[in-house]
Amino acid sequence: MLDEAGLYRLLAWLSPSYPIGAFSYSHGLEYAIEAGLVRDRATLIIWLTHLLRHGAAWVDAVLLREAHAASADADKLDDLADLAAAWRGTSEMALESAQQGGSFLTITRAAWPHPGLEAFAARRKGRPLALPIALGLAGGLQQVPVAPLIAGYLHGFAANLVSAAVRIIPLGQTDGQKALAALAPVVAVLLPKVLAQPLDRLASAAPMLDWASMNHETQYTRLFRS
Repeated sequence: MLDEAGLYRLLAWLSPSYPIGAFSYSHGLEYAIEAGLVRDRATLIIWLTHLLRHGAAWVDAVLLREAHAASADADKLDDLADLAAAWRGTSEMALESAQQGGSFLTITRAAWPHPGLEAFAARRKGRPLALPIALGLAGGLQQVPVAPLIAGYLHGFAANLVSAAVRIIPLGQTDGQKALAALAPVVAVLLPKVLAQPLDRLASAAPMLDWASMNHETQYTRLFRS
């Protein structure tokens, strides 16, 4: 069960005010909008639904679950961190994941200290760290249940991209919230699948995301880092 202390941690870690720099990344969305693939609320919902079901959000959610379960197993956790760091198709996606993961670990060690975080940081020093691994580890060490942690992560993933779309398309704030509300059933259906997915059968299927991300690297005008 998620008690008051766990809920407080969950809300703090996934708040837009948690300074991990998520606002500066669009996850390829900026180029998708430039190319006309995402142009309004309806197409934004389609794009984000696919990312949640078949893209990086899906992969991250399963890796988060594994990191949560392995929070007391140093060897397995290190293997998961290496796997998650490798699971990015472009340089900008790798930067997005590693920068946020490293920032999350640094901030959480300072604000929500735990010996397990310190030990992991010492082992991981100088190596890329994906955000879902850092979040899963923190949740496992500090008794935040895995199901709400995953649901919160998926919500935060979608909410950050909706916020980017509101600024780029531009999309009105109300339409942005309507899009986020439309994604709630997607997350609800996805959560039990994440909890049941075997790690050795994990895969993604979002080639348009990689295409958009690679094109974003050379996009003439850019507001976002990915």
